[in-house]
Amino acid sequence: MAKSKRSLKPIPKFASEAKERRFWETHDSAGYVDWSHATVVSLPNLKPSTETISLRLPAPLLSDLKALANKRDVPYQSLLKVFVADRVAEEWRSSKQRGALSHEALQPTSRRRPKVTAKRMARAARG
Repeated sequence: MAKSKRSLKPIPKFASEAKERRFWETHDSAGYVDWSHATVVSLPNLKPSTETISLRLPAPLLSDLKALANKRDVPYQSLLKVFVADRVAEEWRSSKQRGALSHEALQPTSRRRPKVTAKRMARAARG
């Protein structure tokens, strides 16, 4: 017995990307797209979005960061991103090993105001 092709619903026209996003958040694409013909694509030049921030660092810490970056022949801001990303990943790994995150860690950041001192920042930068 031959399989009958199910008919797909037409994809609506959207007035904006925001409206399209809301639509796909609430609708299953299976009724609109035949995924049996899908192919894997590679987007090698796709870069993640970045956001500009202002960060005040003690002068000695910034000097050390620039010296390390110079030694590795990379821009100091790139090195700082690597250091921060490594530390954040380490924190997530260690929190998963301990089980659930602490109650304080689950609070929105706007409610937490940890005391950050130059000494604490320098210690964190050294690892």
